[in-house]
Amino acid sequence: MDNNGVGSWLHRRRAKSGSKTALISGAHALSYEELAERTALLAGALKNRGVAKGDRVAYLGENHPSFVETFFACGLIGAIFVPLNTRLAAPELQFQLQDSGARLLVNAHALEEVAAASLKDTEVTHCLVVAPDGGPERSAVKLPTGVEHYGEVMAAAAGTPVDEAVTLDDAAMILYTSGTTGKPKGALLTHGNITWNCINTVVDMDLSRNDIALMISPLFHVASLDMGLLPMLLKGATVVLESKFDAGRVLKLIGQHKVTTLNGVPTTFQMLCDHPEWSTADLSSLDKLTCGGSAVPQRVLDAYEERGIGFTACYGMTETAPGATMLPVSASKMKAGSAGLPHFFTDVRIADPMGGRALPGEVGEIQISGPNVIKEYWNRPEATADSYADSSWFRSGDMGHQDEEGFLFVSDRIKDMIISGGENIYPAEVEAAIAELPAVGSVAVIGVADDKWGEVPRAIVTLREGAALTEEQLRSHLDGRLARYKIPKSVVFVEEMPRTASGKIRKTDLRKQFAL
Repeated sequence: MDNNGVGSWLHRRRAKSGSKTALISGAHALSYEELAERTALLAGALKNRGVAKGDRVAYLGENHPSFVETFFACGLIGAIFVPLNTRLAAPELQFQLQDSGARLLVNAHALEEVAAASLKDTEVTHCLVVAPDGGPERSAVKLPTGVEHYGEVMAAAAGTPVDEAVTLDDAAMILYTSGTTGKPKGALLTHGNITWNCINTVVDMDLSRNDIALMISPLFHVASLDMGLLPMLLKGATVVLESKFDAGRVLKLIGQHKVTTLNGVPTTFQMLCDHPEWSTADLSSLDKLTCGGSAVPQRVLDAYEERGIGFTACYGMTETAPGATMLPVSASKMKAGSAGLPHFFTDVRIADPMGGRALPGEVGEIQISGPNVIKEYWNRPEATADSYADSSWFRSGDMGHQDEEGFLFVSDRIKDMIISGGENIYPAEVEAAIAELPAVGSVAVIGVADDKWGEVPRAIVTLREGAALTEEQLRSHLDGRLARYKIPKSVVFVEEMPRTASGKIRKTDLRKQFAL
């Protein structure tokens, strides 16, 4: 093939594993042969609708075979895939569609209303609507663009082979990550970034073609897609897709499909072991649990250890596609609290305040280099320039240290990011939305501990003189503007904010006083 990117994977895997099951979704299964054929048909259909190499195609929907087919179809024609978070509000989706310049949107039938609200003033000219399995093909929602139904498009697609010349240096995907200025940035992942991340995962996780992965986290998250789904398909293993997380159902599916691999965040793993059927569920097949996002509570670790299951801890970010380090189960006790060693083809260093390499045990900024690290943000040259040291080391914004053996320990987050149930929340974005209220004088958003979600946002607010505002009014203002998980779960009104000599709010002081 002329295509050396991720789009060629299914064609190459079909030759080796054609009859093997690639995807299971509910009662339906697709072999590698079938998945490759459907992807080729969709690629041809996208080309026929004007999508060319370099064009952006967005996807809004839960875990479903159409997500996988759209991703690989984009790869076949050299288009850039833009997965959208289904939990975002219409204005947030609209910004990402506008910023990426997406020309075509594939969206789930159940999300047509928010899709319609997000399309205004975008460059989207076509929508392909994915109907629920066995559900209605038609919708009463009027989308302001050309609408076709995904199943009908696939049924009518011609089988003309597509083999666009794509290299590892070509752009493959834009993933939006919130920035400290309040506006999300599009991390531009190349075919090479994705490929090398998957190779790192296959090597360090010791994946096998006999593995069966259950995807319980949304594929629009980089960890679920690039460390869960794609390495498994690269290896020729089987992936079970779940559109919604339900702890009881997950426990049943593990036993039913003999699941070996599970990726998630601390909240999902906690909900599994807290379920009434935890003690009786058949978990005998599980041997690879990967957790990222934040530390796993000790009681959760103990619950899994009692069942003979250990965790592999990971550290990374969207900009590293996302893997940076991994702590193997064998070192979990000896190196408790560590995020592990750098992935096989990735390097990690700690930079001291002068930009040099810190000594073992010395805290500094975590910086990452390797073929899995992005080279740029989409249309953000200034953000790109600010994010690299010595041209090739990505500045994570996180603080930590490495011990004598190179194991990484993360100590703090420079950027104040809140991680709630695996979702990243950047305070600046929430603060900007709250500041729109005329009654608000100043606002700061911090993270507070939560038994279920790990962290949740709390807003600290001062009011303008003579103004009045209630917590209910503030939250109502944000409803529809921000994803619900970003909306502060509590609000504290104060007379004044602690500030530095330059007038900046001292969030460290706010955390000491209000984060308990």
